[in-house]
Amino acid sequence: MEIKVSVKQLGKKYPILAEKKIEIDYHENTISVETLLKLLVKEQVEKFNNKSFELEDEDYTKEPQDNYLNILTDTGKVGFNSIYNEKKADLDKAQKNVIQAFEDGIFVVFYNDEQLEQLVQIISLNTAHSFTFIRLTFLAGSYW
Repeated sequence: MEIKVSVKQLGKKYPILAEKKIEIDYHENTISVETLLKLLVKEQVEKFNNKSFELEDEDYTKEPQDNYLNILTDTGKVGFNSIYNEKKADLDKAQKNVIQAFEDGIFVVFYNDEQLEQLVQIISLNTAHSFTFIRLTFLAGSYW
């Protein structure tokens, strides 16, 4: 089943970090929030684990093209789409992490402008609305 996912970050000039369609291995008309999160993480872990890593004999400077640099810095992350670590992602650990992060309020999920607040909440996929994930940023500071 194909779902539409947007990832946003609050307080940024360009808050949409990514908007894409993701294919998940699911064939029912309803899904729980917990199952949705686990399936999304499974898809992302498989995608990551299928990427090749880069081994280089010598270190050299990599520079992106001028027009690409502005796009990278606007998102707050500059990278060269290379993986230098040979270690594969652990699916079970990643799924536990996403559930814990959801419970701790590290990110929120919306479906058709309705916030999904419980892991057991059931969502109807018949309407094919977009899922929106918003990463929350906590304020730094002290109490005194």
